[in-house]
Amino acid sequence: MEDTGLESAKRLKSVKPARVLVLGFLLVLILGTIALKLPISSVDGESISWVDAFFTSTSAVCVTGLVVVNTAAQWSIFGQCVILALIQIGGLGFMAFTTLIFMIMGRRITLKERLVIQEALNQSTLSGIVKLTRRILIGTFLVEGIGAFLLSFRFIPQYGAGKGIFFSIFHSVSAFCNAGFDIIGNNMESYTGDLLVNFVIMALIILGGLGFVVWMDLLEMFRNRWRERLSWRRCFSKLHLHSKLVLVISVSLILLGFLFFLIVEWSNPETLGGLSGKDKVLGALFQSVSTRTAGFNSISQGGLNESSKFMTIILMFIGGSSGGTAGGIKTVTIAVLLITVISVVRGKRYTEVFGRRIGEETIRKSMAVFWISLTLVMGVTMILNLFESADFISLLFETTSAFGTVGLSVGITGSLRTGTKCVLAFTMFVGRLGPMTMAVAFTASLKNNDAHIKPAEENVMVG
Repeated sequence: MEDTGLESAKRLKSVKPARVLVLGFLLVLILGTIALKLPISSVDGESISWVDAFFTSTSAVCVTGLVVVNTAAQWSIFGQCVILALIQIGGLGFMAFTTLIFMIMGRRITLKERLVIQEALNQSTLSGIVKLTRRILIGTFLVEGIGAFLLSFRFIPQYGAGKGIFFSIFHSVSAFCNAGFDIIGNNMESYTGDLLVNFVIMALIILGGLGFVVWMDLLEMFRNRWRERLSWRRCFSKLHLHSKLVLVISVSLILLGFLFFLIVEWSNPETLGGLSGKDKVLGALFQSVSTRTAGFNSISQGGLNESSKFMTIILMFIGGSSGGTAGGIKTVTIAVLLITVISVVRGKRYTEVFGRRIGEETIRKSMAVFWISLTLVMGVTMILNLFESADFISLLFETTSAFGTVGLSVGITGSLRTGTKCVLAFTMFVGRLGPMTMAVAFTASLKNNDAHIKPAEENVMVG
């Protein structure tokens, strides 16, 4: 007997896109582990340990950049290509990459697959989801291609044509996907004063971290500016609220971090102290941009002052923006929480910004993301503190870097024990997919069974 339309609809409604997303990422992670375990993946032709292969694969798929072995010294060209592929899949997202394969094969995207894409891109509607994915794929490869082309002007003269082109592609993809993997050997510390490398890498990091939806909104803004001859202020007012918050918070965090690192690290001989004035400015700006989930560093992270380490931790925890390649709790989450606090202090009944009211459901979700994330980071840090001899701030730094899928390290990752490496790998996985996605994926039901129940209201004392 054939299913009725109602039965099919019920089946689709019961599908958990979040669970498919989690299992898809897990499958890619396992395949990456097996590939990196192969002797051909290592320079010396000897298999690396399962734990180190698993950790590296997790770090690449989750576009983190934390490493237990030196990427340039340990991995052969084959191993580096595996890592590059894992970064690209992780940056685009499992379903976006699957959609690319389906498009190449000419296969139709089913409703179930569209639901998973919707979950992956954090969209509220299925309308135009495949078209959006197609634009994301085209935009990603275009931006990465331009980045690689620009970097080749530095890497080809330095490393030769073949190696220079590969270096350019690898670091362009790694930067755009906010992965932070490098095959230079000392990250970007040898390019601290290089304007071309610094600004190309920073531009790729920012573009990847803004989120694909913001891209579309900005492109529409520029089209309106050109077609209707509108002022920039008028164009900005036409942006969606999400894009406005992303841009304002992103610029504010970059400027705040830049000024903080420039002032605090100005005379520190282990970071900016020995550099020229221009290089100090460039180093501080790069540190501010990279801390928000990219993982590249042009100055030593272990040499930072304690206050700078803590500021880095805060920026890593916030991360980039939803729907992009960045991790963390996201810029809009922290924006909603800050605006809510300001509204309460000012005695406003609603949370308002840019002439729009933010819904209660968004506020509740932001609070849930913040507290789940903070609890996870604190819990993992305490676990690491029980088994590792490093100081607390270094362990908190490493944990936040893993959760925010940043990849910055004070130099203790490689010396961690097997158990703590696995804990950090789990933290990276949760950080990449998002705590809410993980929670929804494995809860018993998405159905709101108590929607018809409204308990009696009673106030409690707070503050």
